[in-house]
Amino acid sequence: MRGTTIRPQFASTPLKLAQYSLTRCDRTGSQFGESDMKQRFILFRRAGVFYSEDTTTRKQSSLRTKDQAEAITLVNTKNEATRQPAMNLQIAQVYLQYGDPALAARTWQHVMEQIVSLKTGPTQERWKHAAADKAFDLIRNRKLMETGAEHFLTVLNSGSVSTNVYLRRAHNFAIGMHWLPWPVLPRLQWPLVKFKAKRAITLDEHARIIDREKNPELRAFYELLWHLGGSQSDVANLTAGDVHWPDRTISFQRCKTKVPVVIAFGEEAAAVLKTLPRFGPLFPWLSGLHEKHRAKHFIKRLASLDIAGVSLHSYRYAWAERAKVAGMPERFAQQALGHSSKAFARAYSKNAKVIVPSLEEYEAKILPMPAAIA
Repeated sequence: MRGTTIRPQFASTPLKLAQYSLTRCDRTGSQFGESDMKQRFILFRRAGVFYSEDTTTRKQSSLRTKDQAEAITLVNTKNEATRQPAMNLQIAQVYLQYGDPALAARTWQHVMEQIVSLKTGPTQERWKHAAADKAFDLIRNRKLMETGAEHFLTVLNSGSVSTNVYLRRAHNFAIGMHWLPWPVLPRLQWPLVKFKAKRAITLDEHARIIDREKNPELRAFYELLWHLGGSQSDVANLTAGDVHWPDRTISFQRCKTKVPVVIAFGEEAAAVLKTLPRFGPLFPWLSGLHEKHRAKHFIKRLASLDIAGVSLHSYRYAWAERAKVAGMPERFAQQALGHSSKAFARAYSKNAKVIVPSLEEYEAKILPMPAAIA
């Protein structure tokens, strides 16, 4: 059984909204109003809790209240929404603007400026560069409350992969700050982010780069990238104090994640380190360059050797793949790469080709256990 049905327009309540429904009964005093026949949602009570029923679909849903006045307000609001669908957005905007007076004037440029102000270091630089994307000019000065899905799709179609990534982040930031009451574009409707294929630098390519590079600081820089697997900014900012010769380790804090990294080095890396300054920055010139300028020097070197498809970051992929092939435990590779998530370490090494050894050889290495002494 459904329970006791209550007609909202006849219920006694001090709330004006509960009495807002205009019916023939309100106008003429007739007990059987026109809205009784056309009312989309009706109210009933079951076990003390109020429910609404959609008279079109017969779907019932709990209003999660035992207060009759509150229940009448909710069901009347549902009915008003079905009577005036064109007015719903304007009514919602009035309520939202009352709670946040700046809502009516807030634009996507304001959102991006707020995000940039909360970032620091290289991450802030990346956001500044992303916010200057020309594709964002299509919505830069558009108010958040006046933004529709078609506006986002226009931006995404005219932009790049970076546009997709940063628009998602700006959108999520606005929702998280309660500047948007609902998503502009549903999560499943966002175009897939398709990054370009990334690969590691091979040993042959690295050898050719080192052989061609005549600048001793750049050559040592590329060598340490190969041996340490650090990002270009991490390695370029190393100092002599980061090198601990007694136990042959290098310790530093990742520029991006601030995660401390301690990694041991072997004979080849030691030979490179001995050619670098004993005090201050290991790379005095490179540490003063912006990362994009270090990348330009590397791109020029690649062009002279006709090597394509790699960047300075490819040295991290190379280190991760070599570690996987060598059988280094994942926890060590994760620590060396400076990521707290195993997923990142696996992403870097996903293209590594590992040859599974013969089971016959493994079985031959198994030593028989000594017999137990009674």
